[in-house]
Amino acid sequence: MLYALARPLLFQLPAETAHQLAFAALTPWQALLQRGPHRPAPADGRLRQTLWGLDFPNPIGLAAGFDKNGALPHVWAALGFGFAELGTVTAQPQAGNPTPRLFRLPAERALINRLGFNNDGAAAVATALGRRLAAGRPPIPLGLNLGKSRVASIEQAIDDYRASLATLYDCADYLVVNVSSPNTPGLRDLQSEAQLAPLLDALQADNRRLAAERGRAPRPLLVKLAPDLNDEGLGALAATALGAGIDGLIATNTTIDRSALPAGHPLAGEPGGLSGAPLRARATAVIRTLFRVTNGRLPIIGVGGVFNADDAYEKIRAGASLVQIYTGFVYAGPGLARTLASRLRARLERDGFATVAAAVGVDA
Repeated sequence: MLYALARPLLFQLPAETAHQLAFAALTPWQALLQRGPHRPAPADGRLRQTLWGLDFPNPIGLAAGFDKNGALPHVWAALGFGFAELGTVTAQPQAGNPTPRLFRLPAERALINRLGFNNDGAAAVATALGRRLAAGRPPIPLGLNLGKSRVASIEQAIDDYRASLATLYDCADYLVVNVSSPNTPGLRDLQSEAQLAPLLDALQADNRRLAAERGRAPRPLLVKLAPDLNDEGLGALAATALGAGIDGLIATNTTIDRSALPAGHPLAGEPGGLSGAPLRARATAVIRTLFRVTNGRLPIIGVGGVFNADDAYEKIRAGASLVQIYTGFVYAGPGLARTLASRLRARLERDGFATVAAAVGVDA
């Protein structure tokens, strides 16, 4: 309710300015929370899942792109998220694209962003995040989303990702290879089988080596895909992921397609990735396709247009074990994760599903 009152004022500000103010307001809370104690998240047998050896108290996660530098890891747990994905982080620090680079489309409940992986770089993020986690990790899994540095050519991409993985390895509960953002020139070329297979093989080799050095199991390694691939392309990428021993898929990133916007929309020509409600149906369709072509062998994190429990439930029934929110969080505010989890539980109970896992893929 408080956010509903504040939102009209925030929406008078440029979108990126409002985002920065929100982080400034939450930073003192993070400073308090990171001191501990760090209690386990409240148990709910219907919503809780164990995936990749990690305990997810509920399936509602924060999508990558919101907390690019891992500034608020404990806050996301306190807001009711079941997991949070930090980043995208690149090996080299970078300022991103020129401003303005983030645009609201309120009537469509959407955003267009061309931020361009603005972040402090893997070394700085690892140092700062390590300090925040020193007294204890939050009671939810933390993912680290890895992207290619803008200054790295496609030929240098493997070494660039490897550097990020090694630097951030100890901060992450799981790692994501982001090859699908539309805002770094040439990045989506890495989704081709010829480029993706050697990249994933190299990262998995490092993953196993680093895990052996620490006497533990390798980190779960996931790949985030674009929604603009056709079914044949999705099938090829899924096969590549399976062949490389990838642990899961994230569907989807933002889209360059503007067909879901009204004809003549004044922002339709803005370069960048479109997210939010116009992406919902396409993201769900991609989840369903990936679940089918993998026979459910790879857990999927669904993201794109999740604003309410029906949206989340739709993605779960299409094949997503977990879902993430980003644009919905901007429009609905900090209470959204708790609301989604509570109402999702009611829908599972209504339809006779004892657990989230029981509902995964029933409509695929």
